[in-house]
Amino acid sequence: MDYGIYTQFFVAMLAIVNPFGLLPVFMGLTSHQDQAERRRTAMMAAFASAVILWVVLLLGEDLLKFFSISVASFQVAGGVLLSFTALSMLQGKLGETRRTTEEGREAARMESVTLVPLALPLIAGPAAITTVIVFTQAHHSLVDKGALGLAIGILALVTWGVFLCAPMLARWLGTTGINLITRVMGLIMMALAVEFMAKGVKGLFPALAG
Repeated sequence: MDYGIYTQFFVAMLAIVNPFGLLPVFMGLTSHQDQAERRRTAMMAAFASAVILWVVLLLGEDLLKFFSISVASFQVAGGVLLSFTALSMLQGKLGETRRTTEEGREAARMESVTLVPLALPLIAGPAAITTVIVFTQAHHSLVDKGALGLAIGILALVTWGVFLCAPMLARWLGTTGINLITRVMGLIMMALAVEFMAKGVKGLFPALAG
């Protein structure tokens, strides 16, 4: 077992989901809820996002085969998507690839925000789904999928814990602290995007690999 790959996957997913960066959004979407309801929303949103990513982990490879998409092509496309999200995060923003302005306005009017937009697309967004599929394509044995699935579960627990402590963390970190974390996560994500695109280009054009 290559534990380095699993660690890389977890760090990449943590940077992409960026639960600390989602604190202001979570606080805003649950502002109408009391403490018990907010805790329940945090738990269910984290669990729902894990289920979504687990389904992608199991079926993502079959989905690519169904549409006859090569791994290399998906790596390039995924790298481009991640780079857009990373650029937005480097500016301290959530990113339109995870939630559009119209979706934000609609979410503000929704009574229940657990599944949409919290679990999908804020936590288990396009970038997270893309990363799961790319890693699954490269490491598709039963042991690998089990380890990646465990990493997704740990990520869900971390997200749940951050959301549970949202009021305290928001006061402690402040806007500056949250933006700083978001920018660091964006830098990690940008490096991951470059890695994805480099592998994809090499796969599409083997001569470039030397």
